[in-house]
Amino acid sequence: MKGTVLEFNSDTREGLISGEDGQRYTLSADDWRGQSLPKQGNKVDFTVADGAAQSVFPEASSGGSAGSKKLVAALLAFFLGVFGAHKFYLGYTKQGVIMLLLFLFGFILLGIPSLIIAVIAFIEFILYLIKPDDEFERIYVDGKKAWF
Repeated sequence: MKGTVLEFNSDTREGLISGEDGQRYTLSADDWRGQSLPKQGNKVDFTVADGAAQSVFPEASSGGSAGSKKLVAALLAFFLGVFGAHKFYLGYTKQGVIMLLLFLFGFILLGIPSLIIAVIAFIEFILYLIKPDDEFERIYVDGKKAWF
């Protein structure tokens, strides 16, 4: 059965899952089959026995993992960030065009706008790398936060 982790207490190592059938099932860390402890909001696949979730596996993300999207965005910010490539990749077309135009036309103004765009791209590269995968996805993919 599929469901979502409603809560998980890492101290007691117990939690609660909402199944797709509308029922709630208890979760014990002993039944968790993921690499790291479950977190609220994790999509899971599990079996039920005596009202408890057993053999609980985290569901694989359908659109590629947040970590791979984060890594690609960070690399684009580092190597092609002055052209706004990382913005286009994350779906921020308007912001990507702004970065591209400011960089290209910045040379007319002695390169100062181009330098500022390069600094912004480098800052975003660092921010993308230091954010945990789930926080990156929550902020930049789901939350659509275009600028740092």
